[in-house]
Amino acid sequence: MKDLVVLFQKEWRENTRNFKILWIPLIFIFFGITEPVMNHYLPQILETVGNIPKDAKFPFPEFTPQQVLMSTMGQYQFIGMLVIVLAFMGTVSRERKNGTGTLIYVRPISYLSYFLSKWKVVSIIVLGSVWLGLLTSWYYTELLFGNVDPSNFFAFTGTYSVWILFVVSVVLDASAWLPTGGAAGISLVLVLGVQLIDSLLGAYWTVSPWKVSIYATQWLTGSPDLTDFWWSIIVTTMAIIALVAFGVWMSKRNSLKTKV
Repeated sequence: MKDLVVLFQKEWRENTRNFKILWIPLIFIFFGITEPVMNHYLPQILETVGNIPKDAKFPFPEFTPQQVLMSTMGQYQFIGMLVIVLAFMGTVSRERKNGTGTLIYVRPISYLSYFLSKWKVVSIIVLGSVWLGLLTSWYYTELLFGNVDPSNFFAFTGTYSVWILFVVSVVLDASAWLPTGGAAGISLVLVLGVQLIDSLLGAYWTVSPWKVSIYATQWLTGSPDLTDFWWSIIVTTMAIIALVAFGVWMSKRNSLKTKV
């Protein structure tokens, strides 16, 4: 327990010094603001700078508040996932490469505490960023488009948080397993590539971690099928636990590869 506290403080200081606790939330907040604002003012923007003939009429869709929030999440599903992967793909592997891991591995530490300290800090930063971004988007959506029921919003955000924890676990596992470049590649394949496959072929299955973000959006428009929803949450939770266990094992196994 003492090891975990010390390593957690070390990870937090490191992410403070490299400003990840600042610029990652700012990115999510930025898209949380721009999505509702751009959707609301898009007709006026096009009229001002689009060189559209005065007599031309273009019908613009009228977005519901729920659609605006889902659009924000859509931005997070691509740009947000890229930010998470690029920001944390070297969390473990970089320490092996530059030799700083030697200062840690020579001490009698628990590899469970070592990996969990990183997982907890990254989870706090990423979840905090996502929540700040979605809360900002909710605020501007309420101002510009209309009301979104608070219970539906928090069910949506809470469900999406489970998906975010899964993504964090995948990225950190890849970093513990592979060099930084390989970690980035396998993370993008598992997060974005499988997500694309699920969007194309996902009608053939209803339970998987990649369904969680879809079920999150369904809280905004009603409610998901609760059987499939809860099974997906259970499967994703078990996958997160398994990924953490794998990350601990790979951290210990690859510690011998640390550059001295």
